[in-house]
Amino acid sequence: MIKLFTGIFFTATGMILFLHGVYSGFFPVGMEIGEFFGNSNKKSLLIPIGFVLGFLATFAEPAVRVLCYQIEESSSGYISSKLMLYTLSSGVAVFVSIAMTKLVYGIPFIYIIVPGYLFVLVLLWFCDKDFIAIAFDSGGVATGPMAVTFLMSMAVGVASVQEGGNPIVDGFGLIAMIALAPIIFVMLLGVYIRFIGGRNNVE
Repeated sequence: MIKLFTGIFFTATGMILFLHGVYSGFFPVGMEIGEFFGNSNKKSLLIPIGFVLGFLATFAEPAVRVLCYQIEESSSGYISSKLMLYTLSSGVAVFVSIAMTKLVYGIPFIYIIVPGYLFVLVLLWFCDKDFIAIAFDSGGVATGPMAVTFLMSMAVGVASVQEGGNPIVDGFGLIAMIALAPIIFVMLLGVYIRFIGGRNNVE
């Protein structure tokens, strides 16, 4: 019981400090970055910047780390935590860059999200069954405080200064895409394991 309450105390203290830093630091910085590039003539720079920030935000997300650790433990080392961490981070990075492309070139949100989920339905038929539940849980974990406060605020900042931009649609649409990214990438990993990688440990 002493260990339990000690853990609760440190976890609560850490989360309070973490969330205070996120909301007082990352949120306003994300808005400033979005507004800066939204008003500049080099909006296309948002695409590679979105890729890098999407990777780093997911890589630093505490809930993602916990999920990856639990996956490795539950699979008895069959699926390594390092592989899952890089898979999730890369997936979010790709989809954040796609979201920034949507903002820069005015691509309708429905043209991205609908084909994305249709692709997920196709992957269900080919993916290794062990990865399906992991994939859908990963989508919820990836949309943690880092992604919501920093990446969404950046998208809202771009849309707020861009002609014809809708901060609500573009901001919350980014979170929907971040939730979709791990689902697709983890299921693609499951397809690879099923047809190419064999049943050896995934490292």
